[in-house]
Amino acid sequence: MKRFSPGTAGLLLSCILIMSGCKIYTFSGASIDPAVQTVSIAYFPNNAPLVAPILSSTLTDALKDRFAQQTRLTEVREGGDLNFEGEIIGYTSTPAQISGDEVAVMNRLTITVQVRFTNSVQPQYNYKKSFTAFQDYNSSSMLQDVEPTLIPEIVEQLVEDIFNAAVSNW
Repeated sequence: MKRFSPGTAGLLLSCILIMSGCKIYTFSGASIDPAVQTVSIAYFPNNAPLVAPILSSTLTDALKDRFAQQTRLTEVREGGDLNFEGEIIGYTSTPAQISGDEVAVMNRLTITVQVRFTNSVQPQYNYKKSFTAFQDYNSSSMLQDVEPTLIPEIVEQLVEDIFNAAVSNW
């Protein structure tokens, strides 16, 4: 087993301290001010014209899980230092790839979420924006049959984008 020399250990510690600066840096990519202690994530209702029953709870729970697993923040019901609100505004399935005889070979499930993010400690990072993600699926499959697989994959990308937009300020 290889051991670090005191000089190497000191250099490594110095690099970590330089990377963190005045913020707390985590290797998840989050850069969160030490004054931020709590996060609140409201339920994201599905206000899209087409509704998938599992989508709202899947998205809300996945965002909560991301903050629980990758930050030191305590979740509170409302009024957190970081606050997320929003709604699902788009849920569509459209042709993504057309064959030579003008028949859909692949379809695309697209989900769009409108997010209102408030950072009470650093208001310059507040935002209100839409996030969109999609997955393609074979047009021979029924949407209802592929939703249980596609929705978690799309939600994972949406949560990644929402999380990064809120806490990757470096």
